[in-house]
Order: sequence, then C-alpha cells, then structure tokens
Amino acid sequence: MPFVSDQAITLRVEGKSATYAYRDFGKHGQTPPLVLLQRFRGTIDHWDPAFLEPLAARRRVILFDSAGVGESGGTVPSTVEGMADAAIDFLEALGVTEADLLGWSLGGFVAQMVALERPDLVRRLIVAGSGPGGVPGSPELDPRVPAMMTAETSTEDHFLYLFFGQSEESQQIGKESLARLEPRLSVSKAEVTAQAWGNQLQAIQRWGSGEGSAWSRLEELQMPVLVANGAHDVMVDSGDSFAMARRLKNAVTILYSDAGHAFLFQHPDEFTRIVLDFLDA
Repeated sequence: MPFVSDQAITLRVEGKSATYAYRDFGKHGQTPPLVLLQRFRGTIDHWDPAFLEPLAARRRVILFDSAGVGESGGTVPSTVEGMADAAIDFLEALGVTEADLLGWSLGGFVAQMVALERPDLVRRLIVAGSGPGGVPGSPELDPRVPAMMTAETSTEDHFLYLFFGQSEESQQIGKESLARLEPRLSVSKAEVTAQAWGNQLQAIQRWGSGEGSAWSRLEELQMPVLVANGAHDVMVDSGDSFAMARRLKNAVTILYSDAGHAFLFQHPDEFTRIVLDFLDA
C-alpha cells in the first residue's frame, strides 16, 4: 500500500510575508496538530514517508515549505529569528492557535525560536538532530561536512555520509530511505535554490556562533521538550543534546548509538513511538 503522506495533496495558504505550500494529513482530533519543520536544503518532499506514516496514524500532521523554500513564495531569511517569524506567519495564516512542533536540524533551531518568541503557540517541543547554538566547547565540524553540505549537487554519497552512520547496516538503511523519497521527488524535482540555501547557511553560521541562538535562553522554555539525536551526527554534535538537557527545565533526551543526523529515518518506528508517547503524556 502507498504511504499516506505520498497521497497527500499540496495546499497553499496566504500569509503576511509569503504564500506557503503545505500538506495536512493524518488523524484530525482534539489534540493540537503536529507541525514539522524541515532541515537545511530540505522541502516537504524530503521527509521520509516511513517516518510520517505512524505519526499520521495517531496525529494530524502538517508539513510546510518555509518562505523562499520549495514551492513557497517569499524570500529565505538569513537569520533563525526571521525563519521563526515565517513559521509563526504560516501557523497564523492557517488559523492554528496551538501546535506541537517537531524541528529537525535547521528546523530544530527554528522550532526553539518559535517556542521562545511565542510560547502560547507551542504545547510541546521536539528538537531532533539539532542544538541550541553557541554551546561552549562544541567541537568543530570535520571539513568534509561543510564541503558536502554546500556542494552544487547533493549526491547519494553526500547524503549517506552526512545523515547516516558509517556501518554497512546504517548505509543500507540510508539507501532505503532515499528510495522511499523517490516517488515524490521524481515528479516534483523539489530542491532549494542556491540563493535560498545560501541564506539558510548564513542563519546556521550565526546560530552556531551564538548570535541570536537559544543557548542563553533555554531556561525560558517551560513546555515539555524532547531532545533526540544520533550519537554519530557529523553535522550537529550529539553533545549539544546533552548540553541542552542540562539547562532545560522539563526535558527528556534520547541518543541512538548506531545512528547519525537522520536517526529519525533510521529508526522510524521506534522513534515515532517515543514521539507519540511524549505528545500524549
């Protein structure tokens, strides 16, 4: 059977700063929607449907392309704060007054800033493969990482190195994840333009340096927070997840020993069970 997310149609809503492309599917009910915020150079077509499937079985799931990304209009902001403003603009345009947020990678930066700037909008927060920025002592990236992140064309080898562990099993799982993206991507050819991801990169660099980051403000987050990562994440050091847990007031932290940045696609069934239990607690 096809994945539910692969059957979801792309909708559009007009915000104050952009027209946003989004998908809204899954189980509608009394609980707030689960809104997913995407990674660097990612679009609504770059979410693994095997990860989305169990979420949609129990929750209303909303995916969207932020301003200037994928099929959305507008311009990509060059700060995480600006991206958070776009996310808030999208939620307000959709009429969402309360949501659970799951931010992956760059999306995790944005989700933290949304929660800090508009805590009334965020019931529960999930920060996946991400960090608060400006963590003292956080190690420098391997030079191969920025080179692959900014390559003109992303290859399978880039994806497998950046997102998955280097064991044979992890690499095979990565290839299977890529294959699951193909039905959507083969039609949409979705990508983030060089100008757009250049602005994203500026935002990431500022965040990493501590400029406008969440590190000094983590104690302000009062809602429950789930922090998760792969122990071998080459893009956001997993030590940042532990550092977050030490400063957050109400947090649970999970690390997957055999996984990297895309641990949520490597362990979709297990991690979604944890996510859903966290949201339902």
